[in-house]
Amino acid sequence: MQKKGVVAAGHEQTAKAAGYILSEGGNAFDAVIAAHLAACVVEPVLSSLAGGGFLMAQTAAGDNLLYDFFVQTPVTKRAVEDTDFFPISADFGTVRQEFHIGLGSVATPGTVKGLFAVHRELGTLPMTVLAEPAIELARGGVVMNAFQAYIFDIVKAIYLAYPDTRKTFGSKTHQGQLLQQGEVLYLPDLADCLEVLAREGDAFFYQGEIARAVIRLCAERGGHLVGKDFNDYRPVKRKPLSIDYREATVLTNPAPSSGGTLIAFALQLLQAFDLSRYSPSTAPYLDLLAQVQDMTNKARIDAYLDDHTHHPGEHVLDAENVEAYRNQIKPAPICSRGTTQISVIDGQGNIASLTTSNGEGCGLLIPGTGIILNNMLGEQDLNPKGFHHWPTHQRMTSMMAPCIVMLPDKRRFALGSGGSNRLRTAILQVLLNLIDFKMSLDQAVTHPRIHHEDGLLSLEGGFDDSEVARLLKNHPNHKVWGNRNLFFGGTHSVGSSPDGFFGIGDPRRGGYALEIS
Repeated sequence: MQKKGVVAAGHEQTAKAAGYILSEGGNAFDAVIAAHLAACVVEPVLSSLAGGGFLMAQTAAGDNLLYDFFVQTPVTKRAVEDTDFFPISADFGTVRQEFHIGLGSVATPGTVKGLFAVHRELGTLPMTVLAEPAIELARGGVVMNAFQAYIFDIVKAIYLAYPDTRKTFGSKTHQGQLLQQGEVLYLPDLADCLEVLAREGDAFFYQGEIARAVIRLCAERGGHLVGKDFNDYRPVKRKPLSIDYREATVLTNPAPSSGGTLIAFALQLLQAFDLSRYSPSTAPYLDLLAQVQDMTNKARIDAYLDDHTHHPGEHVLDAENVEAYRNQIKPAPICSRGTTQISVIDGQGNIASLTTSNGEGCGLLIPGTGIILNNMLGEQDLNPKGFHHWPTHQRMTSMMAPCIVMLPDKRRFALGSGGSNRLRTAILQVLLNLIDFKMSLDQAVTHPRIHHEDGLLSLEGGFDDSEVARLLKNHPNHKVWGNRNLFFGGTHSVGSSPDGFFGIGDPRRGGYALEIS
């Protein structure tokens, strides 16, 4: 029997929602919408209807499209002293990271407009059908798995900060804690909201009761959003950034978002190096990769790729510019913030790679909806000039970079990653593992990773101790992680070949893959 497709996502129920739609005759775009709606229930820290994201689409006819429905900065800016905006500390176990939350951290949501735009242009099944799995999960309850409980524990300061959110996500058995592994999360308000939204369309969110509830909340309690923010928001279709690297073609997120441009830049740097001379687990290769990551980050800063007033242009990828940075790389001698990814390929040849984020959430629910508002204005990565200095009414830049990869042997892959700044280095390393080192998709995703930024080399557990010791001689400022960790991203990935489908959910972020017959 011919298989109907393959799905990889950050939760078993997210993947099963997509699988159900494929089995009902829907295409990859129907499936990825259903999966996103389900993720809003089962991955509440990482996905929300009040967040934003990007969909990289390749249709069976061969059309390539990038749907940008990321968040937008507000049209007006409240005085800082009148803004509900404050820091919390997230505990990753071995490192801590500061986030800012409150209504003053909320940017204009894009998710709902984006999903409905994709549905109108590429979908085949009614939205009421696509919402069924999410509604059933929200009303019937979902058992907290180990990874989602772990995520809750990391950001518990956010979800305990306000009474309504604390009541919704608080543990029934551990006072002062969020839901624990094995406890059941019920979101009846979100189920009701999804039913109305699926029937009435995106106007219910942007011109109806939901928008009015957010506007009232912001006016009363220190947020920036007003009616014009919701009325003016539009998703944007863009031509994907296409990179030829070795024998592969990689499609990724173009400007104004910076993640895809930076991945393309890193690949251009590496074009001149014969990686077949290296092994992917040895110190010389990891040192080269760390230098490439360092140069890429330097190019990001030099070209103001995070500056909302400056959209990165083609000059970043000009050969002369790339060569100038490449010349600073010295190869060693060779010796013997919540984000999630959904990837779908269907049996017709459609491919959908969707990366979505709610930051970590601002801490507040939209009253009566079960929807957590984003905290994108409180994400340090997205505010390089400092908080409260964002320009008004502009699409925010993002590191999110959903990708589609095409190889000459007719294999195709859909991948992306969560993980803040680490997502671009996670995607880069999976691409190199697939293209240069000829790994299987499972090997490419599970292979240990590094991340080099601001002079600090972070090294994931799993490398040979002797190679690590050699590498760290060149990197005195380092942090070695004992095991695989969500810090290094979550590249939930799928692939197809003339022989069939294959997929893997990244175990670092509780991933799950499913083939549908």
